[in-house]
Amino acid sequence: MMMRMSKIKAIAGIIKRKLRVYCSESSTTMKRITRIKEIVDKLMEELKHEALDVDIQDEMETLIQELQCRLSEREAALKDQRRFSEGLRDIMEGPSTSHASLRFLPGRIPDDSNIIDNHDFSGGLHSANSDSCEGFVVSPEVAISGGSSSVARVQACLSRELQDSTKIGIPIGRTSAATDHWETLEGTFSLSHMPYRVTLYLEGPPPGVDLLIKSVMVSYIHSTGSLCHDIIRNPEFENGLKHWSGRGCTMVLYNSSWSGRGCKLVLHDSMGDGRVLPKSGNFFVSTENRTRDCNGIEHEITGRVDRKLAYDVVATVRVFGNNITSEDVRAKLWVQRADLHEQYIEIASVQATDKDWVQLQGKFLLNGYASRVIIYLEGPPPGTDILLDNLVVKRAAKVPRASRPIIEKALFGVNIITNSNLSDGTNEWTPFWQCNLSVKTGSPYILPPLAEDLLGSQPLSGRYILVTKRMQRWEGPCQIITDKVKPYVTYQVSAWVRIDTRAPTPQIVNVVIKVDHQWVSGGKVEINDDQWNEIGGSFRIETQPAKIIVLVQGPAAGVDLMVSGLQIFPVDRRARFRHLRKQTDRIRKRDVTLKFTRSNASTLGGTLVKIRQTQNSFPFGSCINRSSIDNEDFVNFFSKNFNWAVFPEELKWSRIELEQKNLDYRFKDVDEMMDLCTRHNIQLRGVCIVQSQSRTRALSRNDLRVSVHENIVALLSSYKGKFNHYAVNNDIMNGSFNQDQDHLERDFLVDMFKIANASDPFATLFLKDYHVEDGFHLDKYTDHIRDLKKQGALIGGIGIQGHMNSPIGPIVCSALDKLARLGIPMWFTELDVSSDNEYVRADDIEVMLREAFAHHAVKGVMLWGFWELLMNRGNAHLVNAEGDLNEAGKRYLALKKEWLTHAQGHLDEEGRFEFRGFHGSYEVEVSSSGKKVDKTFVVDEGEDPITITVDL
Repeated sequence: MMMRMSKIKAIAGIIKRKLRVYCSESSTTMKRITRIKEIVDKLMEELKHEALDVDIQDEMETLIQELQCRLSEREAALKDQRRFSEGLRDIMEGPSTSHASLRFLPGRIPDDSNIIDNHDFSGGLHSANSDSCEGFVVSPEVAISGGSSSVARVQACLSRELQDSTKIGIPIGRTSAATDHWETLEGTFSLSHMPYRVTLYLEGPPPGVDLLIKSVMVSYIHSTGSLCHDIIRNPEFENGLKHWSGRGCTMVLYNSSWSGRGCKLVLHDSMGDGRVLPKSGNFFVSTENRTRDCNGIEHEITGRVDRKLAYDVVATVRVFGNNITSEDVRAKLWVQRADLHEQYIEIASVQATDKDWVQLQGKFLLNGYASRVIIYLEGPPPGTDILLDNLVVKRAAKVPRASRPIIEKALFGVNIITNSNLSDGTNEWTPFWQCNLSVKTGSPYILPPLAEDLLGSQPLSGRYILVTKRMQRWEGPCQIITDKVKPYVTYQVSAWVRIDTRAPTPQIVNVVIKVDHQWVSGGKVEINDDQWNEIGGSFRIETQPAKIIVLVQGPAAGVDLMVSGLQIFPVDRRARFRHLRKQTDRIRKRDVTLKFTRSNASTLGGTLVKIRQTQNSFPFGSCINRSSIDNEDFVNFFSKNFNWAVFPEELKWSRIELEQKNLDYRFKDVDEMMDLCTRHNIQLRGVCIVQSQSRTRALSRNDLRVSVHENIVALLSSYKGKFNHYAVNNDIMNGSFNQDQDHLERDFLVDMFKIANASDPFATLFLKDYHVEDGFHLDKYTDHIRDLKKQGALIGGIGIQGHMNSPIGPIVCSALDKLARLGIPMWFTELDVSSDNEYVRADDIEVMLREAFAHHAVKGVMLWGFWELLMNRGNAHLVNAEGDLNEAGKRYLALKKEWLTHAQGHLDEEGRFEFRGFHGSYEVEVSSSGKKVDKTFVVDEGEDPITITVDL
């Protein structure tokens, strides 16, 4: 029998090879095809008389099905040479044998579309199309019900109908379906010659056994190899089993892919006595009986999103309820891994109203493999209903690469404010709102220090604008500057401001730029006395608006405001860079003498040496999270271009202690992230140990002390010696433990440092805060650090967050200089810059990195992320979501390359080679007598010359 079986397989193999030739020859005739079909039919007959093992039976049937498929393909090519591009046709085939089917016609589809609409039956059974392509992937999920057997075979087939009504059946794939779980049937097919009509159908279980179909995914394979498909089906909640039919049987829709998340969902065609109508389509859905903020609407998209690809989300929403006008609606993703680890991804949020539909828009990215993925809406307080008209999730289109903006030549250092010295009274100045403006004398005669750095020692007039009868906080002097501001030019703002001596303090004064209907900050200052205070800042616009107004405002209503010497002038960043390069050379390099020795006495004079720096020792780091390290591309860029890491979420108190006394399992996440950093020799910073949170605000003073103490000891003892730095407290100047809650006396912050030091004496302890580098919190922060030091706080480092907009180098440098007087090392701990244009973003990141690297007191820089959709701040990324390096990323790498030293030359007669190089690790190649020797050495931090001996 085995001999006969071998013969059958050999014949089949010959036929398969012949078909491969025939199917590629345009001269192949129907006569040849008919002859091959006769041989295949004989093979089928032979098989009927063989008592074959099940595995051999499957193997032979699969082989013959492939032969039949090839025959059908070539036969179709001969019968139908025409190709069709009519697009989608809604033509349904009548019932015949018992199986489920759907039909589609060839036609052009977008790259991001699935050829089968509503593949999960959420809105009926409904179809789409495709044109010439690389092929299709079919993956229905099936099961069976009824009958005496718990397992039955299910087969996916394709019925192709030609112009002459000839029908050709092509098997695609099959599987064994069970009664107790869903099974995925996988298969592929291609359409090299377009038929008139194509029907995909599932068949196979014997009569009396019901075939259950959970979903049918047919994906279009793009010529690039990517798999393209729609994600959300039935986006407008249309009902019915449209475009699906039972072939000789009845089809029933058992459930919907839409569900309430902790609440009930109701389908509507109107609400509120007809006041709420669908935005599109015929229906919308609403929640009912929401009891928590996290209750809402969810849609499972498991298996329909691919990792490492970006997806756009657009939802049309509104809210409904008693006594509400607007509420925050958020879109999130719930992701579960195979090990049941859960992750929540923020997608977007919008202020939804009860008056009209609004659009919520965002993007998301999955880094790792997910066993389940659910997109959901939440947000409003209990009792408020969320209404959803439609939800679209699809593959994000590639954003066209930005072009470098065309910047008109600006007059750097020239004030664009007219009548700044008030020599013409209040001409060109107008009151914003109903306040009164008048000119008085008695203001400073010198420029504010930040402006003087760039403008020189130009004298001021001593006149100022007095603003009285201010009935609102936003009232103050303003001037129209529309024609004087150029897009993409960075402007520095500087002025003297003062408030009424009778005003309660503190008061905040700010300069704002009204760009059409948007407000842009130009700087602000907190005033705590009756003296003249400097206000400084910067701004930039990236489009040409219809109207631009500069306004000085801010103190409480009724408080008189005084403004003198307002300066707004464009800044030449490149001129500043020349200065910073010299400064960098002085503090980040040192003179090095390499002294080469070897055991024999032969001279080394004239030997060629090549020196290459492999890594600058200055810390350049980034935050990472557990999800991001599942993305191999992310890990590759991170490990190559950063030498420090910080975990911004996994070690936060709110994550570690979900409820009082309960430690979170996310310590496992931390261990996995630490393992990654150890493998790549990356040093670790710890995020803030203690931070105000909603749970702590409900604690008594004593309970809060105990809770803080326990958290510090538990965290630092668990990772003793693992983290080089910890931030003990965060955002001290705004929302800190002491000021935000008034629960702890001031000396307890000193105790936090002592507890942390006792728990891990190896770690350097930091404070960190924001709005320091732009000067707003600078004085308060400086005074606060001095005060804590006097009380014995073991502060080893000053953290500057560094979330910047339109940075101006001298302003940043001035803040660093003031902090440096404290004599404590400084780090930028959360640096990022944001701009829609990646070239402008690149310029901004260069400003910040050059200022930091050129300042002697700055000992490290941590970026607050670098990968799109894995950062808190939008348009701040260096790498796009799917791994493309943008211009900001290229600039970062260019700076890193600039800060590496390479040199070559010949040794002198004493075997020495001198060069000036950056601190860090080096390789040296020595070529002598036709031999090459490679050695390594390290240039330690310092400014004095150093001699390093290299033994050959």
